[in-house]
Amino acid sequence: MRCFVAVDLPDDVRAAVAAVQDAARAAAPRADVAWVDVSKLHLTLKFLGEVADDAVPEVRAALEAVARRHAPLAIAAGGVGQFPSGPRPRVLWVGLTEGLREIGPLAAEVERAYLPLGFPLDPRLFRGHVTIGRVRTPRGIARVVTALQAAPATLGAWTVRDVVLYRSHLRGAEGSRYEPLARATLGA
Repeated sequence: MRCFVAVDLPDDVRAAVAAVQDAARAAAPRADVAWVDVSKLHLTLKFLGEVADDAVPEVRAALEAVARRHAPLAIAAGGVGQFPSGPRPRVLWVGLTEGLREIGPLAAEVERAYLPLGFPLDPRLFRGHVTIGRVRTPRGIARVVTALQAAPATLGAWTVRDVVLYRSHLRGAEGSRYEPLARATLGA
């Protein structure tokens, strides 16, 4: 099964991000962007990839051990960007305006906790972000990017109290469905 570790967004932040997506859609209705459904918005700490069914207890235990060592932390979402920068982005995202210094060590420890279980380190530097869209082709992307630049600087703040181990069920054209397998409380 495909799994990842993430931080959930509260409903008010989801609504603010949905408004940003709606504004971009309205500005470029024919843009070839696969917008992430608001119910699936999250901040990924670690993508694990394939996890064997019998490895889930170890994967869960590693996450719980990391979570116990970290206190709840305050973060705020805001600022919109793209990977890569330039005229042909592939990913559109909302960033963090607060809490990156605090969530970075949590993400790094999650990353290291899974190395002994056979999950390789991600060679990319952690960049706390919430993916809001994936660009399929460049059609209409300039208008999308312009609309996103007008997004509010702040989209909401919250306290992260837990991290979630998710299973991703791939469903073809319907997209994926995320199933929480474990929720680890920070500082517990």
